[in-house]
Order: sequence, then C-alpha cells, then structure tokens
Amino acid sequence: MIIVVKVGYNLGEIKKDMIIGLTGDIASGKSESAKYFEELGAFCIDADAVAKELTCKDKPALKEIVKVFGDDILSVDGTLNRKKLADIIFSDVSSKFKVEEILHSRIFFRINEIILKKIVEKEVIVVNARLLFETDLGKVCDKIVTIKIPYDIQIERLALRDGLSDDEIKKRIASSQMSMEEKIKLSDFVVDNSGSKRSLKKKIKNIYGLLTSSFK
Repeated sequence: MIIVVKVGYNLGEIKKDMIIGLTGDIASGKSESAKYFEELGAFCIDADAVAKELTCKDKPALKEIVKVFGDDILSVDGTLNRKKLADIIFSDVSSKFKVEEILHSRIFFRINEIILKKIVEKEVIVVNARLLFETDLGKVCDKIVTIKIPYDIQIERLALRDGLSDDEIKKRIASSQMSMEEKIKLSDFVVDNSGSKRSLKKKIKNIYGLLTSSFK
C-alpha cells in the first residue's frame, strides 16, 4: 500500500486555506511526516508540544495534576516529572482518564487559538496529534491523514527510539482509545510508513500537492 484515498474524496471540497489533521499510533512516523509537510510550506502544530506548554511550572493544568497525584509527580525544581507521569498513566487506565480530563479541552482550545492566529499567514496548517479524534481536534480539520505501520515495525522502532522494555512498549501501544481501524475509517488519506524515510517523504509530497493544487 502506498497511499489510500478515502472513497468519495472530492477535490472540489478543497478550500483556499486548509487545516490538515495528521495522526497515527505512537512511533508511526507522525513527527517525520509533519517535518516533511513543514518543508513543503505548511505551518505545523505539535499537540505534544502544546501539552508540554500547558503543563509548565505554575501553569493551571500542572496545578490540577498535582492535586490529583500529589507533589511526588514533581521534580525537585517544581516542574512536572514527565517520566513519572507517563509511568503512571500507562499503567493505570483511571489515572490516564484523569489526566486527559485535565488536558484534552485545554489542548483543543490552545490549538484553536494558534490556528486562528496563523491561518491569516499560512495557506496550510497541519495539526500533528496522536489523539486527534479523542480530543475532538479532528472536527476542526478539513482533511485527515493517518500514518500507519505494521505492529512488528512499531515495536522495533519504539525499542530503538525510547529504549523501552517489551512490557512498557505494549502498554504505550495499547493506550490509544481508538483503534487504527476506526482512525482509518475517519481519514481521507492513509499512508503506509513501513518503508524508508525517502518513501514517506514522497508520499507526503504527493498528498500535499493534491491538497494544494487549487492554490496555484
């Protein structure tokens, strides 16, 4: 599979300004894809970076997280110990839901603020978010691109990238609320990233060209 275009896709739906949702499972290649979109001229918003911004020291979201999990969730300098929080939420579903309840609406509104500010400057904005649908960010996107990789390659890449144990890897992969099959049904494009970076770059370029063909 190179690129799958959702049945019923209509070029006539393309607007002058476009918001593209970019999603996929952990270690699927979303960040690499976002980089390629950026090289082509898009402005990319990283939902993970927004989450980090919202949980900086003394931010309201961090204060709420501390209320739930206590001061032990903080490093000695008062900042969020992200590794400790990750260990908690990937080990306990109820804790994961509590963090999402605190963060998801804030992430949604913050990204919308950025979109409103940047849409006057850029024709294409890409929202890179693993939980694109779970946070309702998919609703603000004109088109959605899902990056897909086989399970065995995903495990291999996670082990190489993050040095995680098999148990940690399985917990992270299983943490998605929505299955890949469900994401694909809601996507306009599905990209197989089981090959090389060069291959991925070419696929992203093809999608970008299709989506921006009416801009010329």
